[in-house]
Amino acid sequence: MTTRRTFLAGLAAFGTTPTYSWADLGNPSWVSAAKTPDGSHALLGVSAQGDIVFQQPLPDRGHDTVLHPKHPHVIGFARRPGRFARVLDCRTGADLAMLHAPPGRHFYGHGVFTRDGAYLFTTENDYETANGVIGIWDSRRNYKRVGEFLSGGTGPHDIALLPDQDILVIANGGIETHPDSGRTKLNIPMMRPNLTYLDLTGGQIEQIELDRSLHTNSIRHLDVDHAGNVAFAMQWEGSSSETPPLLGYHKLGQNPILLAAPDELQQDMNNYAGSVALSRDGKQAAITSPRGGKIHIFDWHLQTFETSYDLTDVCGVAASETGFTVSTGTGVIANIDKTGLNAGARTPFLWDNHMVPLPDPASQHGT
Repeated sequence: MTTRRTFLAGLAAFGTTPTYSWADLGNPSWVSAAKTPDGSHALLGVSAQGDIVFQQPLPDRGHDTVLHPKHPHVIGFARRPGRFARVLDCRTGADLAMLHAPPGRHFYGHGVFTRDGAYLFTTENDYETANGVIGIWDSRRNYKRVGEFLSGGTGPHDIALLPDQDILVIANGGIETHPDSGRTKLNIPMMRPNLTYLDLTGGQIEQIELDRSLHTNSIRHLDVDHAGNVAFAMQWEGSSSETPPLLGYHKLGQNPILLAAPDELQQDMNNYAGSVALSRDGKQAAITSPRGGKIHIFDWHLQTFETSYDLTDVCGVAASETGFTVSTGTGVIANIDKTGLNAGARTPFLWDNHMVPLPDPASQHGT
C-alpha cells in the first residue's frame, strides 16, 4: 500500500499538461452507459441537443461513468457486483486500461477522480470480511493500483469529492453482498448505512448515521454542489407498508435533513430513489424512481417538496442549463425546466442508471 507521504508527494508532483481536452469532442453535455439496438452495451456522449457525440463499446452492462476532469477519458464501471472498469479515450476510441477488482473484491459501480485527475478512487467490497474498501489507482501509470483504505462502513456505493477540498464523501449503503449470491442482500436486519467523510489517505473526518428507525434506508447515490452541500438518495429495504424519506441533505459539521413528498406521492416512488442531482443554480434537487416511474423535485433552499412528474423507467438525471435532463431505460431523453417536463426524443438506446455531466472546466472538480 502506498504511504501517506508518497501519496501526497505524488499528488503534488502531478503536472502533466494535456494536449487535448473535452473541447476536442465538442464538449458533450453528459455521458451514460446504455444498451444499443443490436443488444450490446456501450458508453455514449450526448450533446445538449440530444445528438450522440461518441459511442464506444463496453464488454457488459454498465452502471456509472467517471469523467477525467481534464482529458476526454471516461471510466465505465460494470453493474454491481462487477469486476471490471474500462478506461476509454473518447477522442480516439482507444482502450487506455482495464481495471480489474483485486482477488476477493468487486466494484460497486462508482468512482471519483482527484481534482487534477492524478488519482482515481473506486468503491469496492471485500466480500470475505464484508468491509467496504476504497481503491486508489494512479492514472499517470496506466491506472496502476497504488493503495486502498477502508470506506468506513459496509457496501460503499457512490463516492464524490467536495469542491476545493481534498475530502471524499462516501455513501456506505450498509448492505452486505457476495458474488456467490449475485445481487442478494445478506444482512438486511443488521444494516447500518452511513455517510462518511475521509481525507485522501483514508483518515476519517466525519461520519453520520440516520436514526436507528431508518437503519434499512440504504444511502446509495450522491451529488455535491459548489458550496459543499451533499444530496444523497436512499433505497428502503424495510417494510413495504412504510414510506420513509428518500432524499437527504448534509453539510460537514451539521445534522442531516431528510426530505419527502406528501404521503400519497411518496408512495408512488416505490421506496426507491435511483439517482439524484442538484441544479446548477443551487435552487433545486431531483430524485428519480425507475420502479415507480417518478421524478420528484424539491426546493433545495426551502427544503420543501415542489412537484412530481411521471416517466416510465426513469433513472438517469443530471443538471442542465434550464433545470434537469433525465433518461430512461426505454430510450427517452427529456428535459425539465420552469414549464415542467418537456416530452423528449425517443432514442434507440436503452439508458442505464446514471447520467454524468461534463466536468466543470472552471473548477476542474472530479465529482
